[in-house]
Amino acid sequence: MIQVKIFDEDHEEDLEIALNEFLSVVPPENIVDIKYQIAVCDNLHSEDDTMFSFSAMIIYKKIGTLK
Repeated sequence: MIQVKIFDEDHEEDLEIALNEFLSVVPPENIVDIKYQIAVCDNLHSEDDTMFSFSAMIIYKKIGTLK
């Protein structure tokens, strides 16, 4: 069965940790694709508060019980 797992973090290091934790339990041959995206948004109420969203979607073949 093909499944997706979506991750969204405020910091790229947090996204990296979350992805690596998930990938550690998925056999490499079960990974179909990984999509990565960054979104940037300026906060209209503050001149120096830019918001970032680092996200990724892993498409994988689910076999057995993965998180």
